[in-house]
Amino acid sequence: MNQPAIARSWVSHANGHSDFPLQNLPLGIFSRGSEAKRCGVAIGDAILDLEAVLAMGFFEGQAKAAVLATQGGTLNAFFALGRAARVALRERLLELLGEQSEHQAMLEGALYPASTCQLHVPAQIGDYTDFYVGIEHARNIGKLFRPDNPLLPNYKYVPIGYHGRASTIRPSGTDVRRPKGQTLPAGQSEPSFGPCARLDYELELGIWIGQGNDIGQAIPIGDAAEHIAGLCLLNDWSARDIQAWEYQPLGPFLSKSFVTTISPWVVTAEALAPLRCAQPPRPQGDPQPLSYLLDKRDQAAGAFDIELEVLLLTERMREEGGAPHRLALSNTRSMYWTVAQLVAHHSVNGCQLQPGDLFGSGTLSGATPGSYGSLLEITEGGKHPVELPNGEVRKFLEDGDEIILRARGVCDGEVSIGFGECRGRVIAAN
Repeated sequence: MNQPAIARSWVSHANGHSDFPLQNLPLGIFSRGSEAKRCGVAIGDAILDLEAVLAMGFFEGQAKAAVLATQGGTLNAFFALGRAARVALRERLLELLGEQSEHQAMLEGALYPASTCQLHVPAQIGDYTDFYVGIEHARNIGKLFRPDNPLLPNYKYVPIGYHGRASTIRPSGTDVRRPKGQTLPAGQSEPSFGPCARLDYELELGIWIGQGNDIGQAIPIGDAAEHIAGLCLLNDWSARDIQAWEYQPLGPFLSKSFVTTISPWVVTAEALAPLRCAQPPRPQGDPQPLSYLLDKRDQAAGAFDIELEVLLLTERMREEGGAPHRLALSNTRSMYWTVAQLVAHHSVNGCQLQPGDLFGSGTLSGATPGSYGSLLEITEGGKHPVELPNGEVRKFLEDGDEIILRARGVCDGEVSIGFGECRGRVIAAN
């Protein structure tokens, strides 16, 4: 694809759009009213209905096969087709939506205002794995519990992860019910049961798996990037007080499984190509990855340069008509491992990955205050509350608080693309 960076669309509001210009074309599953779920493409402030465009006869060959694979309201079969189908669909959409398209009059009938559509989780998620690849976050958390030894010995050798709960993954805009569970209050010897008092968010990247692998067959690191369909934003909501009591010896359980929020658009690997960059070199003295995790091409262009942002909108701000307050500005370059390394490591023991599986990157914090991706880090476990512009303070999230995650990639000579928002508002426990 040699689409110039300055390409424009006949969809005028897409030109210069902060998230969804012609260069992006992310895929998602949407519905209107009582109509069935189907695949759409975000373009500016609108959604193009791919099934309607298919019915008009505008797709052929691999592009047609790609759209047919989206029928049924999930992208799993489309993900399974791999890169060639994604490229064919993208190239055809660039032609249809480009400024010189001859089909504008007909296509306008398949274009709906995004505000009139409901967005859904884009695939049937069979499995969800949450990793821990943000090294600054790992250091910050480690310092709270092990000031003299924040990183455990395995961190720089193994992409750490745990198996999460796929059934409670929800799209942006879904309310977050405050969870209940066991906690061990300070100074007590026995746990109590009740609503979480230390509710937190985690700023993460979501990674959608495309083509999978057979059980027993590892995905080589040199091929792993071909198994990534695209990315989204992910908020790994965390009940810190429940987590502190339960996490030893097997790690997170109820503290993480109550809900995970994702942005509903899949920003494809092809749209992300201009945002690829070299993996930051490891500091002197750090071990090199073991051979099954090391590939020259992946090290040269397997990382992403994507700006990440966290905002907080409280109930009081909402009532007063105030703007959300930025809590953090970070970047995906803080990832110690590439997404290809996550795929290679996850499958190296023969574990079967399947189209539509989802990975979380782990919290992506920067190295300095103002770039921390969770309240646990920002407040140092609640010791130093955040002071908001309207006079409110927060140690952890209160009922009515809404967390908004945003992401944007900007490269010299390229049009910026975004991910759309990942929002969730906390509501009271049952």
